[in-house]
Amino acid sequence: MRKFLVVLDDSHECLNAMRYAAMRAAHTGGGVLILSVIPPDEFNHWVGVGDIMREEARERIHAHFDVFAKWMRDRQKVDPELAIREGEAVTEILGQIRDDPEIGVLVLGAGSGKGGPGPLVTQLVKSSGALPVPITIVSGEMSKERLEAIT
Repeated sequence: MRKFLVVLDDSHECLNAMRYAAMRAAHTGGGVLILSVIPPDEFNHWVGVGDIMREEARERIHAHFDVFAKWMRDRQKVDPELAIREGEAVTEILGQIRDDPEIGVLVLGAGSGKGGPGPLVTQLVKSSGALPVPITIVSGEMSKERLEAIT
């Protein structure tokens, strides 16, 4: 089964990327793999404090995943998977793609503010010629209706 890999983060545009991935998976008989990457600099504390912070980060990720997963199951009839990795975002995204041969498309949400599309989109587009899968970039400003129309 072909999977749509979508990155879960705290950005506004992440929501549209999730919607797009779920709708495309539902319409094509595919699956969704939600990846959340915990940056390494979050745990540069004493060992005990770092372990507690790591566990809290994982709990937050699971809580966010549960919300998206419920919507995907209820509305799109897609049962997503969750992967959590620690490290630099681009490195871990590429690692996930390398580790899971069923991933067929990387779906990213793009911001529309002064900061541009976002650091993740910017970094991955620069190396897109060497990626083993295509990237779909979804505007964070796109309406639900437009997303439904194009998926």
